[in-house]
Amino acid sequence: MEVNTIVETDIEIARKSSMMPIADIAERLGLSVDDIEMYGKYKAKLSSEVLQKLQCKEENGKVILVTAINPTPAGEGKSTVTVGLADALTRLGKKTMIAMREPSLGPTMGVKGGATGGGYAQVLPMEDINLHFTGDLHAITSANNALAALIDNHLQQGNELGIDQRKIVWKRALDLNDRALRKVIVGLGGPMQGVPREDGFDITVASEIMAVLCLASDLQDLRRRLGLMVIAYNDKKQPVTVSDLGVEGALTLLLKDAVRPNLVQTIEHTPALIHGGPFANIAHGCNSVIATASATKLADYVVTEAGFGADLGAEKFLHIKARSAGIKPEAVVIVATIRALKMHGGVERNQLGKENLTAVEKGFANLAKHIETIESFGLPYVVAINRFISDSEKETNLLKELCNRKGFPVALTEVWEKGGAGGIELAEKLLAVLDEKQSEFSPLYELSDSLEEKINCVAKKVYGADGVEFSAKAIKQLKEYERFGWDNLPVCMAKTQYSLSDDPVKLGRPSGFTVNVRELKPSIGAGFIVVLTGDVMTMPGLPKIPAALKMDVDEEGNALGLF
Repeated sequence: MEVNTIVETDIEIARKSSMMPIADIAERLGLSVDDIEMYGKYKAKLSSEVLQKLQCKEENGKVILVTAINPTPAGEGKSTVTVGLADALTRLGKKTMIAMREPSLGPTMGVKGGATGGGYAQVLPMEDINLHFTGDLHAITSANNALAALIDNHLQQGNELGIDQRKIVWKRALDLNDRALRKVIVGLGGPMQGVPREDGFDITVASEIMAVLCLASDLQDLRRRLGLMVIAYNDKKQPVTVSDLGVEGALTLLLKDAVRPNLVQTIEHTPALIHGGPFANIAHGCNSVIATASATKLADYVVTEAGFGADLGAEKFLHIKARSAGIKPEAVVIVATIRALKMHGGVERNQLGKENLTAVEKGFANLAKHIETIESFGLPYVVAINRFISDSEKETNLLKELCNRKGFPVALTEVWEKGGAGGIELAEKLLAVLDEKQSEFSPLYELSDSLEEKINCVAKKVYGADGVEFSAKAIKQLKEYERFGWDNLPVCMAKTQYSLSDDPVKLGRPSGFTVNVRELKPSIGAGFIVVLTGDVMTMPGLPKIPAALKMDVDEEGNALGLF
């Protein structure tokens, strides 16, 4: 089958789209110009006053979570479906808002090239959002590195807290992929240059400050959580916190504007709150609680997303964000693509454009496992087939047939090509499911379970593992964390996004595997324990041909290559 590959790029579509003044978008939500702080003509932050007023409203809109199967390295259009579904619900007369994450410059300059949806299902202004936006990520980077500088200064000025310089766990951060900064030495050059020690960098979206900002309920809760963050251990092997250092107030000051959600719009003028962006294979992969909660007070339907597949973002949304914030999702949309199913069925990435019905059927097992996971949480769902131009009719029909055989609600989406019009089938199917089934949302583990029990629960029930193997270091940490009273926190699994297992090459629905836990990290301010599995990195590297090589500006200063 020959496919016409001459299509407009995302940035070309975005540039020719007309935006409404953001004040008009706010007015649609019942907000006045006094309720927002303008960042130019098309971006705004919600004011502190309106956030406080919204907290007092009792009625909440329905939260729809968009997740996916395990993706290919190029992504499967989950954000695109999120935007398109919201536009479709708006077309059907439903008062709808989007709550999404902010893109990180790391993936933008590395693999993705942009993360604001795609085609005719995008949030705008696309160029601004994908680059510096309103400066939230820069504020988080500054706060992270201010803390690092204050820690080193404390060592230099006499180390009153007795910090063991070999056990400082707080790293510096940068919102770029830079593998050369994973391990560094600081303080070289003599006594006046600081105390020499090993250090390293995380990508900003893996910083605990990002997670704290996204899970805080308001400014004071942000301050409280910042104070709880563990930065080191002292010579008595006890944790040292930001509060011990006495700088939570300064960090809050740096973040006082960043904590407020950003209001933008889709191509079809559906309001969107874009705020926060923790990595889903390292952190919890969801936009901010403040943005999601605010959207539920402003709209009847809130479409939000969680990073990567249901084994990562959705699991963390349900076990961490929803439980912490008291959010009850009403339904889940599970995005599946023909090309990802073919990859899970054994097809190499460079062969995904060729029709292969056998691979689609074989890869279907991956989708089935994610559906089982969502069902285990007691949530209604719809499978969204996100259509790509390379998909054949036979492949698409086969996937529909496979879903129908299993009784999985399914709808074809063509929102990349058609915008909200291409999501009507999905929106109508979702509304029907919401009418037919009530959410019986329930987490898979109790907070009173031990950390080991929680990790095993996720590994077995969500990943399909036989069990978990803990390194000697992890076993020691499990005992330490129990002694510190941290064992009542949820776990945040850091795992490859490409596989249900912790091995990125085990595609499809692997079986007979164990999950290897190499290390635990306390994120006490965020309110979870990070569990590092396999070889997952907290500072990614760039690919051989990074997306940055295709980026430029034209003579008028317009961005090029943000696809």
